[in-house]
Amino acid sequence: MGYQEAYDKLKQYGQLHVLKYYEELSGYEKEALLKQIMDTDLAVLQQCEHKEALNPRGEITPIKVMQLAQIEARREEFVQIGLDAVRAGKVGAVMLAGGMGTRLGSDAPKGIYDIGLTKEVFIFQRLVENLMDVVQQAGAWVPLYVMTSDKNHEATTSFFREKNFFGYDADYVTFFKQDMAPASDYHGKVYMEEKYKMATSPNGNAGWFVSMMKAGIVDQVKEAGVEWLNVFAVDNVLQRIADPCFVGATIAMNCAAGAKVVKKNAPDERVGAMCLEDGRPSIVEYYDMTQELMEAKDAQGEPAYNFGVILNYLFREKDLEEIAARKLPLHIVEKKIPYLDEDGRLVSPENPNGYKFEQLVLDMIHELDSCLPYEIVRNREFAPIKNRTGIDSVESARVLCQENGIEL
Repeated sequence: MGYQEAYDKLKQYGQLHVLKYYEELSGYEKEALLKQIMDTDLAVLQQCEHKEALNPRGEITPIKVMQLAQIEARREEFVQIGLDAVRAGKVGAVMLAGGMGTRLGSDAPKGIYDIGLTKEVFIFQRLVENLMDVVQQAGAWVPLYVMTSDKNHEATTSFFREKNFFGYDADYVTFFKQDMAPASDYHGKVYMEEKYKMATSPNGNAGWFVSMMKAGIVDQVKEAGVEWLNVFAVDNVLQRIADPCFVGATIAMNCAAGAKVVKKNAPDERVGAMCLEDGRPSIVEYYDMTQELMEAKDAQGEPAYNFGVILNYLFREKDLEEIAARKLPLHIVEKKIPYLDEDGRLVSPENPNGYKFEQLVLDMIHELDSCLPYEIVRNREFAPIKNRTGIDSVESARVLCQENGIEL
């Protein structure tokens, strides 16, 4: 994209301030800014004008969950179906690893964080080791697609190479970057984080498949014959990945997707709850849980919305392509966004000062006709690392790892 094209695009969306420092930039910086303007979807900024009207919720009702007793009764059957799918090369895994370890006190990618006590045990290492369990059980490699971000791509790929992929076959590991979305003030004016760079943020936890498409990875997935993608977050060091029982249950129940869920430890636990919305599978995020929903009971007198998602989902690849073609809803989230002030100085705000634009995986689930909520045992598969100490922390994850016989 040349300067005039960039100018015209910015003018169309009322963002000409992006070129304020253009004349003082170096040749490299000018090129980088023009490329970013070309690659960025500025149309999302216009959504600020009517954000209140975005994404109205439908009627929320309970969804039937496959609970532990039901899974155990058919475990052998489910495992066999899942192993057959893995051995046939039909199952791939997608690790969402675009985040940094900032809340853990680290400037490195989150997956590089060392949770070991007597030796090095990295978050990435734990996840790869969990996947290796399935590889050994099935006698077949599972293609692993690792989503990074602009901020951590080089560090992540270098770390995997340095650690020899933790014993995983490098031929089955593919890295790709998540697309970024512009970040704006409350009036939809994009912030600048450097004189040659607009402020951006990852495009949400549903942006992974579109990012795979843009990177050409989906073509590789189809060529490899992969039909199911197990997408999972980087921060849960106990989760089972490409779990044959989970895969087999989803296939056996003829569901378009599966979602691993955990019984909530309290009605207001900070996890999204599986539900039906207007008769279709969906998720109510914890911040949208009303008192009425938290107090609702099912026919057995149990909490009606008692199972929370852990960001471990199984999707059919062909369905994902159809969802991507329809374009997911946009969510506008209030955040603290570092920006250049009028004098070109970087400001790190202490309070929220604008919006980030995201697509959420709950909308991917809601686009499908069916989804199997599949219960897991909390202490065996749910050890998220969000903080250094306290709830969902490095400390709590270490305890759970040791409970499960993992040497730290």
